[in-house]
Amino acid sequence: MMKVLGRNNSVNVIKVLWCATELGLEFERTDIGGSFGGNDQADYLAKNPMGRVPTVEIDGNILWESQAIVRYLAAKYGMGSLMPEDLGERAKTDLWMDWYTAHLHPSMTTIFWGLVRTPEADRDKDAINAAKVEAGKMWALLDKHLADRNFVGGSDLTVGDIPAGAAAFRYYTLVDDRPAMPHLDRWYASLGERNAYKTHAMNPLS
Repeated sequence: MMKVLGRNNSVNVIKVLWCATELGLEFERTDIGGSFGGNDQADYLAKNPMGRVPTVEIDGNILWESQAIVRYLAAKYGMGSLMPEDLGERAKTDLWMDWYTAHLHPSMTTIFWGLVRTPEADRDKDAINAAKVEAGKMWALLDKHLADRNFVGGSDLTVGDIPAGAAAFRYYTLVDDRPAMPHLDRWYASLGERNAYKTHAMNPLS
């Protein structure tokens, strides 16, 4: 059985748990990181030298970096569904995973840490507001992409939806003054109808 080391309120752990549940995989999860600690211990660092979460043990492999884990799980257990078989289609979904990391994640991290993990008296409101604007620009790109498709990769959910999807709950929960994005709204609503997404992504933020 797959072992997932990492707390379930980490957006990176959420990606892995959501993906695994979509694939029908069983797993055991152990709270590591954040208030639980443990990610700075020698035994954990021997598995994941970055000391971050998640770390996954599966099929005799020890894997870290959430999107590498998602790709592995989808390629092994979801080829033709979460992972497109056609290399061109796979690349088109894969690029949105990298887009999330490079262009959306930084502003979403500022928003999340500023509004959830920082006491109100200590918040940098200018940085938070600037991040909201930048995040809105990035989400608008995805909204445009979704104008003629149900999901990032086309008609069905793929790995391309998972990173941005994991962050979408945070965006819709924390940012009230969002630009009008009907295609993104539709996509997010469709994610919210999936049991795996509701179970792992739509939990109180902490």
